Amino acid sequence: TTPAQRDAVAKYREEVGKRSERDRTTEAADAPKTGVATGAMAVNPVTGKEVPIWIADYVLASYGTGAVFACPAGDERDHAFATKFGLPIIEVVKPPAGAPSVQEAAYTGDGPHVNSEFLDGLDNEQAKLKVIEWLEQRQLGEKSIRYKLRDWLFSRQRYWGEPFPTYTMPDDSVHLVPKDELPVALPQIDEYKPTRDGAPPLARATDWLPYQGGTRETNTMPQWAGSCWYYLRFLSPNNGDIGWDPAEEKYWMPVDLYVGGNEHAVLHLLYARFWHKVLYDAGFVSTKEPFQRLFHQGMIHKTSFREASGKYHHDHEVEQRDGKWFVKGTETPVETKLDKMSKSKYNVVNPDDMANEYGADAMRMYELFMGPLEDGVEWETSGVAGTRRFLDRTWRLAIDPETDSLIGKVSDSAPADNKELERTLHAAIKKVTQAVADLRFNTAIAEMMVFVNEATKATAIPKAWFESFVKILSPFAPHVAEELWKRLGHTTTISYEPWPAFDEAKLARDVMVIAVQVMGKLRSQIEVPNDATEATILAAAKADDKVLQFLEGKPIKREIYVKGRLVNLVV
Repeated sequence: TTPAQRDAVAKYREEVGKRSERDRTTEAADAPKTGVATGAMAVNPVTGKEVPIWIADYVLASYGTGAVFACPAGDERDHAFATKFGLPIIEVVKPPAGAPSVQEAAYTGDGPHVNSEFLDGLDNEQAKLKVIEWLEQRQLGEKSIRYKLRDWLFSRQRYWGEPFPTYTMPDDSVHLVPKDELPVALPQIDEYKPTRDGAPPLARATDWLPYQGGTRETNTMPQWAGSCWYYLRFLSPNNGDIGWDPAEEKYWMPVDLYVGGNEHAVLHLLYARFWHKVLYDAGFVSTKEPFQRLFHQGMIHKTSFREASGKYHHDHEVEQRDGKWFVKGTETPVETKLDKMSKSKYNVVNPDDMANEYGADAMRMYELFMGPLEDGVEWETSGVAGTRRFLDRTWRLAIDPETDSLIGKVSDSAPADNKELERTLHAAIKKVTQAVADLRFNTAIAEMMVFVNEATKATAIPKAWFESFVKILSPFAPHVAEELWKRLGHTTTISYEPWPAFDEAKLARDVMVIAVQVMGKLRSQIEVPNDATEATILAAAKADDKVLQFLEGKPIKREIYVKGRLVNLVV
């Protein structure tokens, strides 16, 4: 960096340093490009021409060597950067006919090289090999392959982790502790900070540190040293002799269903599966695969608000005017984007706030009701208010809000003659049971809402019916269900109650709904007994008040009946 640019570079580094590499990676594709010139020049070893050196936040230290030779004509981010800072954009690969000029947009495809001296006419792969050969012949560089999979450091300089079962002697030789002392437990320490000289926290355990004339290792293993096989430990959590009982492992493994999240696919799930296969090869487990079924839930997103400068705002700091968003009380515009929730983007929802305002069950039900579990969905706080209203309606079915006691509508003496309510209950039990097995929790909640709608219309509800409903509600709204269960007269928890069964015979309707059309247009719907004859159905259709309006003074030329579905009258 030249003296003239030193302050500008220092200021820019300080600004960029406030954001993590992960955030910069996420933002790199569509964020406005920023950067600063160092004032220094590099020399292109092939052409001998000078190339300006810039610092930019979208170039990552962990990628390649941490520096890139920008090609604005062939890379979208380089193109945006060059356009913003007025840098030259030189065509190096010929786009196909009809493609925009590289001055307008980067061409990222393949094609013959141009403006590239001895590489002219070669495609991308040929040009790479040719220029590597050229550089090697002149000892200006050599071919190397860089892998995205990097060595992973296994030690951590913190307290929380498994201690290494090793110790080092004065001659620097390293030894394992005896097997009968495994696992090595974490010692008690007064402070979890590193020591004054920078040693890990375990160095504070001065009584524990000396061992067999040597010194114990003070680094600890990373958290995934334990998390990669935790599911096996779950099989025998109280066994103090071995990690898991072989008989229990054979009985329980593999895991039937693993609900993870796609963000774990390249970390936890990768090493958990790797270590399981190691254990299988060593004869410690009986299954080749640890997980039989893997299900990735979708991500919950929420709108973020960002100024052109890159500064983010909380949603309570912005307002909408004429279809556009601004920082409140200013003319500063902000861009909106549906992002995954992130503290750095100020679009996180605090679950404690939601629970305090609407109740934990309302929030829980909303998350289950947002849509199919595997889909990405947008957070809407109004949805939590909606599930709260549903729970309030459910509560009022049985409880007097003033006395907090059971009302007469729900009782043992209520007649069990409401066939439609009984049918709706058994349909809810059946569909909720299947929906839970299929991880279709939104469908299950929708079915419970159908029952509550029907129960609201009823003048009386048999207590046994309502208890069955509370049981299927319990996994979705455990707090409300437990309180209802207590007010229904029970002294034990609902958690240990058996899941209710449905009666297939009670799912059939006593009546069927028939659509009535006149000249092919829907004019009404009628209910008729399931065993009604065609003549009875046609007579009921023609006698319906809504249908009569369209029959007055018009002779019926033809009567069409589609069994169990509709009647169409042609006049």
